[in-house]
Amino acid sequence: MAIPISILDQSPIVAGATPRDAIEATIALARRADELGYARYWCAEHHSLPSVADPSPEVLLGRLTGETSRIRLGSGGIMLPHYTAFKVAESFRMLEALAPGRIDLGVGRAPGGTRAVSFALQSGDALQFPQQIADVLAYLGGDVTDPQLLGLIAHPAGDTSPAMWVLGSSDYGARLAAQFGLPYAFAQFIGGDYPQVTRAYRQLFQPSAYLAEPRVMVTVAAIVAPTDEEANDLALPTLLARLRRARGLPSNLPSLAEAQAYPWTEREKAEAFATRNLIAGTPETVRARIDAIVETYAADEIMVVTIAPDYATRRRSYELLAGAFAAVPA
Repeated sequence: MAIPISILDQSPIVAGATPRDAIEATIALARRADELGYARYWCAEHHSLPSVADPSPEVLLGRLTGETSRIRLGSGGIMLPHYTAFKVAESFRMLEALAPGRIDLGVGRAPGGTRAVSFALQSGDALQFPQQIADVLAYLGGDVTDPQLLGLIAHPAGDTSPAMWVLGSSDYGARLAAQFGLPYAFAQFIGGDYPQVTRAYRQLFQPSAYLAEPRVMVTVAAIVAPTDEEANDLALPTLLARLRRARGLPSNLPSLAEAQAYPWTEREKAEAFATRNLIAGTPETVRARIDAIVETYAADEIMVVTIAPDYATRRRSYELLAGAFAAVPA
């Protein structure tokens, strides 16, 4: 591809589907992404939410190592405050043993759920996130300095190691990634249009044993269809779900028919379409928008999350997108 394009899969539960359907769709899409030439396939972590099905990326990724042969696999991301650094390092060492040279460990500090979820998971203080990053790197690299933990290393160790990324939707994650000399993935589809975040990362970047130069990936939301009109129509369920979520209502993804039948007021429609961090259109339209984002953010890679009314439409969207970026023909 002209620029590395990757997929972020939140394992959405579309209208009429079950959580198991969502996981099966993720497995099928990962196989197709491997064929289409996508660079990475990352699985997101969410807990006890009715609209998404994956609370354990590390488990799902284990299955995907056997379903793919080329594409890099990773977490987008592991929410570190929920876990101990050593266990995370061990889990991703295991994934690295299953798919050597193909594993990414993307980490974040968001809860990925409600306060009740954090309580149930006995989550640690999110302020310890920087120390957790340092600890994971130490366990992966076998250079622990704590006298009580000397010699401790995450197994199964090998010749290759997971590539660690810091995820974020604000300048906090960008500054942290720069401090550690790690690649940074900016969630534009969550944080909005703030290219100053990635500029700050590049300005503050300190070369490390992991990375000599800054590397930026920007994650956008997009849906591709044969016409702009159809793509805008397919975006309606996502926009309606966002509108309801903003009003504190259940956030299940509505069906296309329900979203089309919703009595949108002019104010709601204008607000939803004006503020959406969502690219919708033909392959040419979406390619042009992504090219502009690459230039604005000085991005080295792009990752795309697509929420569609059904899994076949989502798969078609990624096939059309791959074609737009000169992967194998859709």
